[in-house]
Amino acid sequence: QVQLVESGGGLVQPGGSLRLSCAASGFTFSSYWMYWFRQAPGKGLEWVSGISTQGTNIYYLDSVKGRFTISRDNAKNTLYLQMNSLKSEDSAVYYCAKDRDNHGEYDYWGQETQVTVSS
Repeated sequence: QVQLVESGGGLVQPGGSLRLSCAASGFTFSSYWMYWFRQAPGKGLEWVSGISTQGTNIYYLDSVKGRFTISRDNAKNTLYLQMNSLKSEDSAVYYCAKDRDNHGEYDYWGQETQVTVSS
C-alpha cells in the first residue's frame, strides 16, 4: 500500500534551517507530482510547494520563495523540502502529499512532521 513517511521536523531558532524528508513506497514515485503542505495552529491547510515527476517544474507559495527549496530523488523514492531563513510564521505541521493523477488532486498524505521556529 502507499506510504509517505516524513521526517526532519523539529525546533529551530529564527533564521535557522531544517530539511524535511518524505520517504515514499507502494507506488511508482517517479511517475507522480509531489507536494508539501502545512497547517499552522488555528489556520487552514496551506499549499507550500509542488514538484513535477522529474523535478523540471517547481512551484512555491510566495511567502517561501527564495527560502525553501523542494527537490526529489527518484532513485531513493524521497521528496525533500530544504527550509532556510526560517521565520516564526513558518511554524506549522508539515505534510507531504502525492498527486492522484498529475492533475492537482491529492490522494495520499504523509503522517505530518512538526516544525517550530522559536527563540
